[in-house]
Formats: sequence, C-alpha cells, structure tokens
Amino acid sequence: MSQTIQKTLRDSAAMRWTALLLLAMAMFCSYIFMDILSPIKDLMQETRGWDSTAFGTMQGSEVFLNVFAFFLIFAGIILDKMGVRFTAVLSTVVMLVGACVKWYAVSDGFIGSGLETWFNNNLNYIPLFDELGVSPFYEGMPASAKFAACGFMIFGCGCEMAGITVSRGIVKWFKGREMALAMGSEMALARLGVATCMIFSPFFARLGGEISVSRSVAFGVVLMCIALIMTIVYFVMDQKLDAQTGEAEEKDDPFKISDLGKILTDSGFWIVALLCVLYYSAIFPFQKYAVNMLQCNLTLVQPEPTSFWASDNITYFQYVIMLVVAAAGFASNFQKVKSRRYGLLCLSILSLVFYCYMGFMRQTAESIFAVFPLLAVLITPILGSYLDHKGKAVSMLMLGSLLLIGCHLTFAFILPLFKGSAVGGVIIAYTTILVLGASFSLVPASLWPSVPKLVDAKVIGSAYALIFWIQNIGLWLFPLLIGKVLDKTNPGTVSATDLDYTAPLVMLACLGVAALVLGFILKAIDRKKGLGLELPNIKEDSAE
Repeated sequence: MSQTIQKTLRDSAAMRWTALLLLAMAMFCSYIFMDILSPIKDLMQETRGWDSTAFGTMQGSEVFLNVFAFFLIFAGIILDKMGVRFTAVLSTVVMLVGACVKWYAVSDGFIGSGLETWFNNNLNYIPLFDELGVSPFYEGMPASAKFAACGFMIFGCGCEMAGITVSRGIVKWFKGREMALAMGSEMALARLGVATCMIFSPFFARLGGEISVSRSVAFGVVLMCIALIMTIVYFVMDQKLDAQTGEAEEKDDPFKISDLGKILTDSGFWIVALLCVLYYSAIFPFQKYAVNMLQCNLTLVQPEPTSFWASDNITYFQYVIMLVVAAAGFASNFQKVKSRRYGLLCLSILSLVFYCYMGFMRQTAESIFAVFPLLAVLITPILGSYLDHKGKAVSMLMLGSLLLIGCHLTFAFILPLFKGSAVGGVIIAYTTILVLGASFSLVPASLWPSVPKLVDAKVIGSAYALIFWIQNIGLWLFPLLIGKVLDKTNPGTVSATDLDYTAPLVMLACLGVAALVLGFILKAIDRKKGLGLELPNIKEDSAE
C-alpha cells in the first residue's frame, strides 16, 4: 500500500526536476525582459532622450504597484487560495501584457502618436505621490519613458507574482528532499537570463548597422510568449500530481488577516525580510546600470568593422561558449564518477577563460558584464547541496554580504585607477563581476529555504509575498536613487559613457554593511530561539 502511495510524479526525480525546469525557464525569460534595456542605457539617451533620472525612474517603476498598491500582498492571497498552477499561468499572462505595452512605448510607432502627445501633457503631477516624493512620473519626463513605465508596472506585477509562485511550487515538489539545491538551481538557470540579455539586447538594437531599441524589447516579448507556454505545460503536470496525491489546490480554510499576525510578530522573519531587501537592492538595481558603469570606467577600443570580432556571428558563438560554461559547470555537481565530475569542471573553467578572452577581444561592456551569473551557475548547486546536508544558512548570508561590500568598493575605487590600462581594467572587471555573481548565489540557496522554517505551511505563500513586498520597496527606490545621484554628481555631463559612478557604488556598499550587521543579529536570534536556520534541510533519517 505504501509503495502505491509513493508512486507519484513528485517521487520521481526526473519528474520533479522537469517541473522545476519548466518554472525556471519561465523565470529565465522574465529575467531577460526585466533587464532588456539595461545594457543599452546609452542608446536610450541617444535615441529617446532618457537621462539617468528618466532611466532610473522607469526602471524603478517595475515594482511600483507591488509596493504602493500592495499588489504582492494580494498575489500571496491569490496564491494561497488558488494554488500554484493557476497563479503561475496568471502571472505569465500579466507579464506578457506589460511587455507588449513597454515594447510599443519604445517603438518608432509611438513617436508622433496621439499617445505620445497625451503622455507629454499628462501625468506631470500626481497628487499626494508628488508631495511624498514617490511619484513614478515627473514633469519633463519623456513620454516614451512614462508609457514604458506603465508597461513595466504591469510586467512587474506579474514578475513578482511569478517569483513567489515559483518559490511555493518548489516547496510543493521538493519539501523534505533537495529543496535548497532545487531553489539554488532554479535561480542559477534563471540568472542565465541576465547574461543572455546582456549579450543579445545590444546585438538586436544594433543589428544591421541601424540602431533600433524596439528590436531588443521585441526579442523580450517573444521570450515571454515562450514563458507562457512553459507555465501551461507546468499547469498540466501539477494538476496530474494533485490527482495522484489527492491534494487540493484550493485551501479548505479561507485566508484570514489574523494569519498574517503570526508572520509579522516573528523577529526572525523580519530579519530575513530586511536581509532580503538590503541584499537584493544592492544587486538588481546595480544590474540596470552595470554596463554603463563599465563603459564609463574601462578603456574600450572598438575592433575594426571588418574584423571577425565585430561581426554578428561572434555573438552567437560567444553565447554558445557561455552555455557550455554553464551546462558543464552545472552538470559537474551531479556526477558521482570523479573523472566525469572533474572533466566537466575543467571544461567549464577552460570555456570560461575562453569566453572572457572573447569578451576582451570584442571590447564591449555588455559582453564583459555577461559573465556575472556564470560562476553562480557553477557553485549554486554546491551551496544548495551543502545547505541541504550540512546547514549554515545564516553564515552563508553573512559571507555573501562581505563579498558584496568588497565588490562594490572595488568598482568604486579600484577599477577607475585602471582606466588607462586596457588589459588591467578588464581583468579587474572580470574578477570582480565573477565574485559578485558568486556572492549573489549565496542568497537564494540559503535565504529562501529558511522561510518554511519560520512560518506555518498554511501561510507560506503570504510569507513569501510579504518578503517580496518588502524587497520591492528597495527595488523601486534604488534604481531611482542611483539615477538621481548620477545626475546630481555629474552636473553638465553630456556623454552617457563619461559618468562618475563612485557615489552610487558607495551607497550600494553601505547596503552590504547593513546586511552584514543583520546577519550577526539573525545568527544570535537563531541561537537563542532555536529556529534551526543553521541546521540542514534534509534530516539524516529521512527516506527518499
């Protein structure tokens, strides 16, 4: 009888990892669109007149409704009541709608349209929001940036809803198994979207020698259509799992506001939430400016237009090498035979070195920053497996904070010293970017699996929603702050590739310091209350 009960999709390693792959691929596509304009900030200023303030305001708008309309809280309630599969499909549909709006906003068709006229004449003053200094628009903001911000708000609602849905889905399929490994692996694959975006967004924008920023966004829209297909396939799998187990997607007990009290009165939960907002605020907003920061601090000499390194084909070749780095490094973690494991590891490292060489020869900031997630893909499964079997989640978070501080200070004070050195500057940039990506991998592998240890399973969706809502405050605020600080500290600067990034980078390093302090506090609370945050996720006596 027990054997019959265990024969479900969830008990099959192949099936539960297939479910994870579907969710991760959907997030992969959303990560690409999230930063689709980040590597072409200079082109947005040249072709659409977006200065740093307009660019930062538009980028921060992604999470505006999540923060100020409390959409993420409602998303958590929807998730708890309607279940993972319904919310997964809904979130992807919302993302696709927002992506289409943003594409039209930056397209040539928007220029001179009635919509452009309307946005030029309206939304220059938002009562109360302007007085509080939190308006998503301002007088003088380009109409295309305003309309793009509207689309990005819609996209952001779906994206953050998808984030909590994926976390909940992993808990559903992997609880009591390799959950930290699954969460870390999902984020590692999803973050390849960042690298994909950095390589292909400028490629499509400059395709054929004619600059068109709308082509880059259109590429992201196509990928969001693919993401929708992935979530529909997951819907079918998840429905079959519930049919096998007899579990119901809808909750028997209605959601009660009083349930949130159990979450909000827990000091451990608040420390984890604050750690999340500090750490993610120092990473995601930075990604949106990283390429432009490198353009301003590196000496890059474009190769001859007729050379191999300036051709379109090199973009595809470089991306294939990147996939080899990621696939070989990721697969090496799952090999039981030492010769295969080290063989794949060596292939990954050699491919990474070759990729870096190609990035240097191409002399583009976007191809250099694209290495950001590659080391994370390699080490995240290692970290996830370690946390599953050995624990030490809080210690990992603290280590990530230390690395974060060091990287931002290196970008602020050391990288500019090498601006005259073509080779030295690129080496410093590559090293720092890889370490920053590695530090980022510490967060999903250690933070997200800790949440089920802090709250009751009945309200875990709402707990994730609250954490994401708090995180979104930082993701709204800091892109805006970076843009304003850049304009304030670079008065009269005309060129988008001649900005001083010292002040914004120091600001981000300070977030890392605050996260480190909170890490010490969380460790003390865990020791005092016995929350089990430093304990492994897989018990020694648990059976597969």
